[in-house]
Amino acid sequence: MIRIALTGSIGMGKSTVAKMFERAGIPLFDADAVVHQLQAPGGGLVGKIGEQFPGCVRCGTLDRECLAQIVLANPEKLSMLEAIVHPAVREARDEFIATHAEAPALLFEIPLLFETGAEKDFDKVVVVSAPVEVQRRRVLARTGMTAARLYSILSRQMPDSEKRARADFVIDTGADLSTTESQVADILACLGIPPSR
Repeated sequence: MIRIALTGSIGMGKSTVAKMFERAGIPLFDADAVVHQLQAPGGGLVGKIGEQFPGCVRCGTLDRECLAQIVLANPEKLSMLEAIVHPAVREARDEFIATHAEAPALLFEIPLLFETGAEKDFDKVVVVSAPVEVQRRRVLARTGMTAARLYSILSRQMPDSEKRARADFVIDTGADLSTTESQVADILACLGIPPSR
């Protein structure tokens, strides 16, 4: 089994590329989706987060905006949150691997792969990238996003150029979707994984 990590900075098109791999028959583990599930009402981390961040959980529901404001302004608080979230995500990832033990390859979409030192857990790293102006346009189109918030997020992420330099494969999403799909197909072919459509 080949374990492929898919990463890239905010707004680079990771989710779109991940779906392309999934359509080609590669099981997908989406770390962000797991975090959202764990933080949703009734999720396994809501209580722990509420204990560490008073006021961010009301009636069993996590106020994500409240939590974001706290951790984005304070690196120590961000580390506290990561200490709660990362072990739970690792546990979910181990369960995913066990469930798909017979698959020839697995894809793991992990936005902060390099930032958390997790690349050592994977056989290949694919970085999704796009020109800066494309990235900025995509991110600022999101509801509630501001230039200041984008700057804050990017300041905590490894620069795109460094991610590209450390990747086994780079997918450029600055062009049309068919070009991106061709790049995904080329990577699968390079790894000897036949697409199962």
